[in-house]
Order: sequence, then C-alpha cells, then structure tokens
Amino acid sequence: MKSPAVYFNDLFSKSVSSRKKQLVNRPFSVMVRKEVADHIRSWRFIILLALVLFTFLGSMYVSLSNISKAVGNTEDPDRLFLYLKLLTTTDNSLPPFHIFIGFLGPLLGIGLGFDAVNAEQNNGTLIRLLAQPVYRDNLLLAKFTGALVVISALFLSLGLLMIGGGLIITGVRMEPQELLRILCFIVLTIVYVGFWLNLSILLSVVFKQAATSALTAIGIWLFFTVFYQMIMSLAVKAFLPDPALLSPDEVTGYNNTIMTFLRLVPSQLYADGTTTLLMPSVRSLGSLSMEQMSGAIPTPLSLRESLLIVWPQLCGLLAATLLCFALAYQRFMRREIRN
Repeated sequence: MKSPAVYFNDLFSKSVSSRKKQLVNRPFSVMVRKEVADHIRSWRFIILLALVLFTFLGSMYVSLSNISKAVGNTEDPDRLFLYLKLLTTTDNSLPPFHIFIGFLGPLLGIGLGFDAVNAEQNNGTLIRLLAQPVYRDNLLLAKFTGALVVISALFLSLGLLMIGGGLIITGVRMEPQELLRILCFIVLTIVYVGFWLNLSILLSVVFKQAATSALTAIGIWLFFTVFYQMIMSLAVKAFLPDPALLSPDEVTGYNNTIMTFLRLVPSQLYADGTTTLLMPSVRSLGSLSMEQMSGAIPTPLSLRESLLIVWPQLCGLLAATLLCFALAYQRFMRREIRN
C-alpha cells in the first residue's frame, strides 16, 4: 500500500502532465479558429466565394428554367430524381454546377493554401509562433484543417440552399436517396478541393515566396486541365493503332487504356465520381461490350451500387491528398525556420 507522500506525489505528477497536454493541445483548436477567421475576413476568400456563388446561382437558374422539360422526358430513366436534375440539367448556355466546380474548385483550394507557410515565415511570425508550446506538425495540420472547415461549410451551405430553394419553388418532396446522393456529392467535392488545398500547402512549404508557389500551383492546374488532354491525344495518335482497324474486343481494350491514363488527372476522377452519383442510370465508367449491354434494363442503380462504382475514384483522390500532406509534413519537419 502506498504511503500518503507517494500517493500525493503521483497525483501531482499526473496533474502536471495532464496540464502540459492541455497547454499543448489547446493551441491547436485556437490555431484552427484563427485560420478560419483569417480566411473568412480575407478579400481573397470573399472574391472566390462570390465567384462560386454566382456560378451556383446561374446554374440553378438554368436548371430551374429547364426542369419541366427534363422531368417530362420519358426516355430518361433519371427523370424522377428532381433534385439531382437541378444539379445536372442545362440548356448548353451554362454548364451544370458540378462542371463549374470541377473547374473552379482547384482555384478555391489554391487560393486558400498557396501562402499558408511561406507568408508566415516571410512576415517573421512563424518563429514566434513555434516558440510557444506548439508542436510543429500541429501548425501544419491547423493550416489544412482551418481551410478545409471553410470549404466544407461553403459547399454544405450551397447544397442546403439548393435543396431549400427546390422545396420552395417546386413543392416536390425529396426522396431519401436523393438527399444521400447530394451529401455524397458534397463529400466528394470537399475531397477534390482538399487535394488542391494540400498541393498548394506543399508548394508553400517548398518555395519561400508566395508568388512562386501560387504560379506553380496554377501551372499544375493548367497542365492537368488544358495541356494533358492535348498530350494524350498526340500520344494516342503516335503510339496506338487506328481503332478503325481493330476488332470489337481490341477496341474495348483501346478505350480502357486511354481512360486509364486520363484518370491520372484529378479532375477526371472528380468528373467520373459526380457523374455516377448525380446520374443513377450510369452503370459503368468504362466501355461496355455488346454482350454486356444486351438484356440490360435502363433503370437507375441504388446508392450502394453507385458508391461501389465511384469508390476507386474517391480512393484515388484521398490517396493523392494524403500523399501531398505527407510530403508537406516531411519537408516542413526538416525545414530550418530561424533563417
């Protein structure tokens, strides 16, 4: 049995250690709140928010203007999913909202993270911050978490705004499957923008100047958005045979090879995922043979089956996001911040 002196000594040491943990862990939540407040008050985020909001309102206006035509098309197996049609219907004057996000989402992620670390070091606040009882990895995690909280709140608010506006204007009750598909679409969008956010944070750790990291991130985005498809088309013509000279089985392998290389692009993974989630009649993201199509009834898939199709795309985006964060973590932990 412990003596009173030993007992009180152990109790005092436990309280001191718990107090130290609280002092170390408390700045993380404080830093996250500070990052969220900085993003919300910055003109950069306000401009990006206005851009996303205007595209959302424009897409919703076009969708609502053509919703009766889309719902009345008896040949469309997805015509009964009214709220999914709000995100996919268009008259070709403006793209649907998920197409806009595939283009503007990277800019939002890059805008929130390209100066996350190098701006702190150039302003001289990084060494003062790390002089406090703060772990270095908590600082990097707080930068990512704060921006991701802002992105999540933005897209969740837009999704709820779309649902509420649809209920008020149309008066049609939403099916549970539609709600779950829209929530899955929002989660996929957050993961997609989070990848570009992590990439920009990695570049802010690698480069000392914020302008250099911003231009590099925009250059990577332009390469994957514009030039990668051009390079792929030239490579297909140069190295792959003419599909007119191939048999049907060889044409299937030909198309699958092209799609494999195209899915190295994050925007293609996001496009495949949103197409599957917002269009329940999509049964496959690859080419199908005539034997596979024969006897198939054009009916919508369940949410579980759509998630099974989109699971590789989601895992690919998550893996790319974690890879960028791991590289940023490794580089930042080895970085000298006193110079």
